[in-house]
Amino acid sequence: MVSTRQPGESRSVVDRFPTKHLPAPSVRDLPEPPGSFRKVIGPGIIAAGVGMASGEFILYPYIASQVGLVFVWAAFVGLATQYFLNMEIERYTLATGETALTGFSRYWKHWGLVFAVLAYFANIWPGWATSSATLITYLVGGSVVPIAIGILLLIGVVLTMAPVVYQALEKIEMVKVAAIVLLIVVAGAAAIGATAWADTPDIITEASIPHEELGFALLMGALAFAGAGGGQNLAQSNWIRDKRFGMGAYVPRIVSPVTGHPEAAPSTGFVFEPTPDNMTRWRRWWRLANQEQLSTFVLISFFTILFTSLLAYATVFGQPGLANDISFLRAEGEALQESVGDWFGVFFWIIGALSLFAAALGIVDYTSRLGADVLKTTYRKGGNESKLYFGLVWGLVAIGVVVLLLGLSAPLILLVISAVTGGLMMFIYSALLLLVNRRVLPKEIRPGAARAAALVWSFVLFGFLTALTFNEQLRRLFGE
Repeated sequence: MVSTRQPGESRSVVDRFPTKHLPAPSVRDLPEPPGSFRKVIGPGIIAAGVGMASGEFILYPYIASQVGLVFVWAAFVGLATQYFLNMEIERYTLATGETALTGFSRYWKHWGLVFAVLAYFANIWPGWATSSATLITYLVGGSVVPIAIGILLLIGVVLTMAPVVYQALEKIEMVKVAAIVLLIVVAGAAAIGATAWADTPDIITEASIPHEELGFALLMGALAFAGAGGGQNLAQSNWIRDKRFGMGAYVPRIVSPVTGHPEAAPSTGFVFEPTPDNMTRWRRWWRLANQEQLSTFVLISFFTILFTSLLAYATVFGQPGLANDISFLRAEGEALQESVGDWFGVFFWIIGALSLFAAALGIVDYTSRLGADVLKTTYRKGGNESKLYFGLVWGLVAIGVVVLLLGLSAPLILLVISAVTGGLMMFIYSALLLLVNRRVLPKEIRPGAARAAALVWSFVLFGFLTALTFNEQLRRLFGE
């Protein structure tokens, strides 16, 4: 786009946006923020609910079952890093109504496609569905693969029939979080003994990186998936937009092609001039968004990791012959039956199965959201985003079914593959977020030095972990 401004004229906020691949956004005022904090609660709950599976219910408890509490510290590092990542993703969407992927695609047309493909690759391995199915077999028997296929089909139906997908997802993840909190409360009182509580300082005093026992791939997966990880962080853009945060209020939400009422949507977003009124509204939006992430995503995720790790440590740590796979959850449930009562072991498996099902639902949702957003914005500008979304939902379900039928159903292996791919994504988009938010947004709302440093830290951290993991896998492959 060629500017028509005369020399000496002030530069418009629109002029900062690269327009080689996408048109410039429209200018509108920033909508008024809500009057109460309660009205913005939701995206962080979804982030915690979707992420409250691989790291919280499987990877960290598994690590605690093998080496004790010495790696729980990594959960704090991972969550703190992801908090800053999520907020920089949210910053761009709050200010423009566009997703972070659209912002990346303004600099190179195919950046969005790269991340959408990586997210799809990470999640075609239905590790969460097989994990949920595994716990169901502990309750009622049966075979993992048919149950996991049924879970995938149910997910497709639930997402297809919800009139407004975000609202249905928010309600499901809130129920899940409430169930996990109930488990934590009961476990803290009935199952975590005095010895385990007394050993809690080991998280700090005995902190270590037990890579020789467990390998870098598993440890990287735990750190990357502490709370969220990979493409899920990028989905914060989509979720806050559907929650009507900031300029996202101007963008229609994804609705069911069966029960919803789709609206026409522009390919790109909106931006506001930094007038005094808009800046007052911005400061309020930014404060509410930060509070929502800290009090939901970070707080819920950390305490869940802490308590589920303590529960595994109190029940199965040091148990002779403990399996080096997800079946440690069977041993944990049986130990809970012995120490607390049969009812508590069953309760543990039920909550775990529901938790992992809700996580699988959210994963299919965000993976399909990312792909639909990229296709609509960059490649099929006249397309209907809701229809693209549901096509991708059922595509992911179908691929997952094929993967399971081919025999790739070992949950821990599938989760590690997904986690390594997620870590690579985070390494790349940490740098892109710094580029987009520092160059495109008006200087009044750009990230300051501390937030920029957090993105640099994320880039270095996940780059280092990705390199270590790839090196480890290559050495194993070639037997060195």
